[in-house]
Amino acid sequence: MAKRVFLVIGAGAGIGGHTAGRFARGGYHAVLARRSDEAGLTKLVEGIQEQGGKATGTLLDAAADGTIEELIDRVERDIGPIHTVLYNLGAQIGNRTLADTPHRTFELGWRLGCFGLFRLAHAVTPHMAARDNGTILVTSATAAVRGNAGQHSHAAAMGGRRMLCQTLNAEFAPQGVHVAHVVVDGSVDAPDTLGKLLGERFEAYKQAKGVDGVVDPAALAETYWHLAHQPRNCWSHEVDVRPYTDVPWWNDNPNPGIDTKPK
Repeated sequence: MAKRVFLVIGAGAGIGGHTAGRFARGGYHAVLARRSDEAGLTKLVEGIQEQGGKATGTLLDAAADGTIEELIDRVERDIGPIHTVLYNLGAQIGNRTLADTPHRTFELGWRLGCFGLFRLAHAVTPHMAARDNGTILVTSATAAVRGNAGQHSHAAAMGGRRMLCQTLNAEFAPQGVHVAHVVVDGSVDAPDTLGKLLGERFEAYKQAKGVDGVVDPAALAETYWHLAHQPRNCWSHEVDVRPYTDVPWWNDNPNPGIDTKPK
């Protein structure tokens, strides 16, 4: 049985897959869960194994009742203690007006973006607290801190995700469980998400952003590794990352009527 397990819920070829690979290289048994594309999941698992790491893959419909809970129990029982879990599920449904956002679509965004994390915490924190050790990493987005037009479902889900992370941290940090909310404030070089959204325009988009103009998921994986191994006397609860050429979310879309140039 492995000494430590890294579990990622939302294991695509971008952030989830690269972070699983990073933790596997660090000696963890990586467990990768994703909703569909069994061939893609197998490719990720085999890629880790070919590099000498330990990995297991499973398909998971995180929106279905009981699935996350069953996965946590199975991993703890059959593979090993979960030291770090990454909740990496997206909830982006694209830009939609309020009238073009059906109730069921809005609710699905909340189920994936917020309720799934709540269920994960319910299932995994008893194990971590009993061991006085564990880390919950949560991938988030600009929508968690700023709501833009057309982002009703996404902003509500991500805003709820951020506040949930704060309440979880307040309760479980004193019990040895580190909760870290990561605002990814920029585009990610992720073929399973942004790549599918843009299709044939994906490569042209990255070229237009320039060298190092999009977030490299392998680089972000190093940030996650660091967060999971911070000393207890220096925990980060929230960090934000973006390419060096991007304007931070709080300075984006400045009022053109304000002259910020020195006189």
